Amino acid sequence: MSISKVGAVSTVALVIGMAAASPALAQSSDDESRQETVIVTGTTGSFGATKNETPIVETARSLSVETSDMFIDKGALRLADTLTYVAGVTAEPYGFSTRGDFPFSRGLSIPRYRDSVQELFGSYNSTRADVYTIEQVEVLKGPASVLYGQGSPGGIANYVSKTPQEDFGGEIAAELGNFDRYQIAGDVTGPVAGSDGKLLYRVVGVYRDTGTQIDEVDETTTVFMPSLSWLPTPDTKFTIIGLLQETDSDAAAQFIPIEGTLEPHNVTGEFIDTDVYVGEPGFNRYDTDSQQVTLLAEHRINDVFKLEATALWRSGEADYHQAWPTFTGASRYLNQYLGAPLFTETTVARTFYQGDNTFDQLAGDVRVRADFTTGAFEHQLLAGVQYQDVETDSDSSYYFGGGVLQGDFSYVFDLANPVYGNYPDQAVFDAIYNDNPASTVQDLGIYVSDQISYENWRFTLGLRSDNVENDSGTVVQDDDAISTSVGVLYRFDNGFAPYASYSESFETVVGTDTTTGNPLKPQEARQYEVGVKYEPSAFPGLITLNYFDIEISNLDNPNSLPGAASQQEGVGTLKGFEFESHVQFDTVYVQAAFSTLDAEDPNGFQLAAAPETQGSVWATWRPDGQWTGFKSGAGVRYVGETVSENGTLRYVTPDYTLGDLMVGYEWDQWDFAINARNITDEDYLTGCLTRGDCFPGQRRTVVASLRYKF
Repeated sequence: MSISKVGAVSTVALVIGMAAASPALAQSSDDESRQETVIVTGTTGSFGATKNETPIVETARSLSVETSDMFIDKGALRLADTLTYVAGVTAEPYGFSTRGDFPFSRGLSIPRYRDSVQELFGSYNSTRADVYTIEQVEVLKGPASVLYGQGSPGGIANYVSKTPQEDFGGEIAAELGNFDRYQIAGDVTGPVAGSDGKLLYRVVGVYRDTGTQIDEVDETTTVFMPSLSWLPTPDTKFTIIGLLQETDSDAAAQFIPIEGTLEPHNVTGEFIDTDVYVGEPGFNRYDTDSQQVTLLAEHRINDVFKLEATALWRSGEADYHQAWPTFTGASRYLNQYLGAPLFTETTVARTFYQGDNTFDQLAGDVRVRADFTTGAFEHQLLAGVQYQDVETDSDSSYYFGGGVLQGDFSYVFDLANPVYGNYPDQAVFDAIYNDNPASTVQDLGIYVSDQISYENWRFTLGLRSDNVENDSGTVVQDDDAISTSVGVLYRFDNGFAPYASYSESFETVVGTDTTTGNPLKPQEARQYEVGVKYEPSAFPGLITLNYFDIEISNLDNPNSLPGAASQQEGVGTLKGFEFESHVQFDTVYVQAAFSTLDAEDPNGFQLAAAPETQGSVWATWRPDGQWTGFKSGAGVRYVGETVSENGTLRYVTPDYTLGDLMVGYEWDQWDFAINARNITDEDYLTGCLTRGDCFPGQRRTVVASLRYKF
């Protein structure tokens, strides 16, 4: 047995053993098991995206929540899948991927947080988060620097970890699906015997072995996540979460040329297989592992003050080898590039890459919360200090074109008739190995936020000061930034809550302005947002509608700006509407979303991978009476066309519509379901770039799951 399989067997055995050693399993009737309350709107906590427990309907910001119940019903297998029904979010802008999840919000890439601490830095240097370890997914949209320091103007995606619960329970789950997928997982929680409820535990384990839609690209993943909560007093709680994860895989990104995918081949007039494997079975790999420890602490000092803290240590690495069609300009096909018919019309040169990527992170966020009144005003004051120290290191060998530019055609590849087994010897990579210096980022932020209630009014004021030091190994740059946020909301007695807000963000840019000679300034963003939220009184639900206007400054100069006084006079804009609805009509739950986006770079070109329109609807039916136990769900996802342009080239990727289905049955403590995503097996592209490549989307996945809950 491999180390991964041994670890998987041990993890699942531990979960089963702990379950067996615990008190008798709590039995429940069919009705009790099935009629578990469905939270249709989601809630947030102190370690959630907003760092508070304010109801979403009273938050003057756009916040979307997907609970585990929601995304399990939808058959989510990856983090990207949990976001495909969220308004304003593009879940897979770069197609099907095994290297990670890269969601966009409001046209911009957003960082990954876990339990309100950023969990991933840099590119391709750690494991992707596993959905089985997550309780819910939260997307806070728009600039959020007041709470989190530097970051994307698009917002953040925060994943809430499974943590110990007071009552004993858990499950054993097995999955079997197409592409030779099988997975076994376990989750058990409860009080530690003899602790009088002062010690709570939880153990989560996963083992997965699966193929993918691309031949030769397989994945084996092992996850072990134990956690322990200590409650020494009713006012104090400490939770420590460990997480070990190892994945052995390959890179599914194939970078297939536009000619033959988006457009017919300009010589043959034909299309090629978008799922062709362009790597080498003996060379390619994307093996990652990570280790992390998270501490969540809460202490109620008195009726006014509460102390909270989060701390995270995380380390990750990736052994990354990949071959792909070389970027050679307008065409990647060798005959067209060389101007001579030396090869087949679908032959390309390949670039070979080897990377040894690592990162280490230490982060902490200590904050005090104060609930008090001043006259007729009620305050929820939050003041905190946040610090993080992150080191990333990427050492690599990059063999562009496999020597084609030097007249070596040894490693060329025919996309239409692939033949494998031909790649450079390791000595070639050793000779061009680049041992880059490690880069570090240290960020210290001090922030304060006050949520003020006056009758039906809700006001939010926020202010933060950050100092960020970037050390690239050759250049050290120190930046200071001030961020603000303001919000106002009025909650009518009929459930309507109109609001308006203003927020800011910044992202540091390391380098020197060659025009001024000064260090490059951080990119800055501001957002105006207005909207209305509605919480119906007749049935559980939450409906939101908003309009946002984001401006990003200190971008690179537009091409049309002559005689600029600096390199950073470019301005980008993003505007759009978002609608999202979660409602429960008796036995039917309905989720709907629609969004529009007008996103322009400093040249007035539409942002790549940013569809102008998106829409989705999902419905789940859990009937009563003689149908009790049966469940079914169906959804439709529409993603509009995307544009990539640079003034010379312009590629339009067509829109696409996908359907998802679920059917299952729950009885006693058993839960059986079959999920199908992209049920019609649409062959679609999520985007194509002016550099000349396209990204195929996720093909049909069908997975049967069986869960035993206790």
